[in-house]
Amino acid sequence: MDQLGIALNDDRTVFAPGAEIQGTITWRCDANPKLLELSLFWYTAGKGTRDVGIVETRRFEEPGAYGSRDFACTLPEGPYSFSGKLISLLWALELTSSPGAEIVRREITVSPTGQEIVLGKV
Repeated sequence: MDQLGIALNDDRTVFAPGAEIQGTITWRCDANPKLLELSLFWYTAGKGTRDVGIVETRRFEEPGAYGSRDFACTLPEGPYSFSGKLISLLWALELTSSPGAEIVRREITVSPTGQEIVLGKV
């Protein structure tokens, strides 16, 4: 069974807009994957149509059956992480291998206040 991991420096999960995210990806696969992909993206959850915005994708071709690589990526100025009664906007890093069905996701918060913005009643 393939094992994928995403570790963030200082185990940090809250970032200001425009901040740099640094970390390490790790993998141990039964067979040599042809490709590993690390994506930084946001998505909505809740009522209505799901929206997704991919900010950056890093491709690691022919990485070998196991290993680790450091990464760094810069967040855009928005959108901010928020949670409301009907919809939420979440940020994540996701690592996938191909071929393979293993996916690992690490959620993060992007906010100028240091925490997810909670929307009140309208």
